[in-house]
Amino acid sequence: MSINSNLAQEIQEQPQALNRLLDTQAEAIQHLAEAIQHRQITHIVIAARGSSDNAARYALYLFGTINQFLVTLAAPSLYSLYKRPPRLGNVLVLGISQSGESPDLVEVLAEARQQGALTAAMTNISESPLAQQADHVINLSAGVERSIAATKTYTAELLALAMLSSQLAANESMLTTLRLVPQWVEQTFELNPNIYQTIKPYCQMRRCIVIGRGYNYSTAFELALKLKELTYTLVEPYSSADFLHGPSALIEPGFPIVVIAVSGPILNEMQQDLMPLLIERGAEIITLGNDPQTLSQAQTTLPLPNDIPEWLSPICAIVPGQLFALYIATMRGYDVDQPRGLKKVTKTQ
Repeated sequence: MSINSNLAQEIQEQPQALNRLLDTQAEAIQHLAEAIQHRQITHIVIAARGSSDNAARYALYLFGTINQFLVTLAAPSLYSLYKRPPRLGNVLVLGISQSGESPDLVEVLAEARQQGALTAAMTNISESPLAQQADHVINLSAGVERSIAATKTYTAELLALAMLSSQLAANESMLTTLRLVPQWVEQTFELNPNIYQTIKPYCQMRRCIVIGRGYNYSTAFELALKLKELTYTLVEPYSSADFLHGPSALIEPGFPIVVIAVSGPILNEMQQDLMPLLIERGAEIITLGNDPQTLSQAQTTLPLPNDIPEWLSPICAIVPGQLFALYIATMRGYDVDQPRGLKKVTKTQ
């Protein structure tokens, strides 16, 4: 189905945007990696909101597993409202924001700079207030994003973080693999040619749970956000471990649950603990992933490329989620470019 909207166009633009980021920002990211190594930094504090906060969740696992860095998500209210910022010390304070305009995020970087911490910004607007407080600026290079819901800027944030992690690891194989990401995103579109028909049964869905873990914990949060802001559906994201600690009581026959199952260390736990429980309780399972066994146990499948490594899989995994939200919203007659009550730039204090 062809949809004439900025959102649909920007979802389709993601391979080109990711290629542009790889082509234009490698040097800037290398300089940031060199500054981190020169100062012997091993702790990253990330300030972000909305979709960018979900990218920060990816960074927590990415820099933790690959670089063994301690990653902390900042509490901007400590800086902007309580006026009691923490002592930062020798850390990297990284602001991630599509617009770079939210005052509370700007205040985090301003305070960090005043304390002498290394500061960096990943933003789509190089002249933004956030960028002005950063020692290093990574331009997401996504081009203008007209639709309110973030799509290509979100995947660009993920790729920029992966580029930085690879540089810090000084791993040539990882750096080479990054060049395959736009191709894998293209393959994800090709693997889901009839997604409009696939997700039609969920047009009237009013509640849903999205489950991911590890790298794709971020995907669970971002997919839930897309469904909430575009389709006005009540959606809760969980890690598979947290879900088993109480929220699993929600499951009843026909309850829709999206399971993000990508080959990697988390897969065994999902296959042994989560999937049997969902099947036993009669949940309506929508599996997004590349594991044949988990896909075969679902009523609905949203496949991903087989060969994408887990550490890069969130960049592809969110794409069927974006399309899921786009088509459900379209079926319901909503304006996908202007969700009710939302603005492109949200300036929180």
